Amino acid sequence: MTTRAEWETLLDRLAVDELINGYGAAVDDGDWTSYVALLTPDGRADYTSAGGVAGPATEVADWLASTMRPFPVRQQLIVNRRIAFEPPSAVARADYVKPMRLDDPGTKATAPDFVSGGRYTFGLRHTGAGWRIQGVLGREKWRS
Repeated sequence: MTTRAEWETLLDRLAVDELINGYGAAVDDGDWTSYVALLTPDGRADYTSAGGVAGPATEVADWLASTMRPFPVRQQLIVNRRIAFEPPSAVARADYVKPMRLDDPGTKATAPDFVSGGRYTFGLRHTGAGWRIQGVLGREKWRS
């Protein structure tokens, strides 16, 4: 028989999985309002390993909006998720592959112009609104 704690852990895993999916979709879709809403009010992001910035979610969202503008086609895949719970917090590590296509209205090409891969570390906190990202660290391992 499954205990109540096991059910709660399963529900937490599903909620964290949905949160990470939402993160990927917000970045891919350029939905910076949703991106900021996925983080806690004191949430921070760090993309310095890929030549980016680190800072509060709102500032990083502004930087992402500017940086991603030349790449209207992007679709990151976030896989191999490993989640460790220490209620009311958790840490999730997940690998990513991120192909992106430059804006080139003069061509019908569909191959990505830029592909990178690495690992995210998400610091998570359970809040009154459910699980939220307190910090995200992107560590790029390769690019082409």
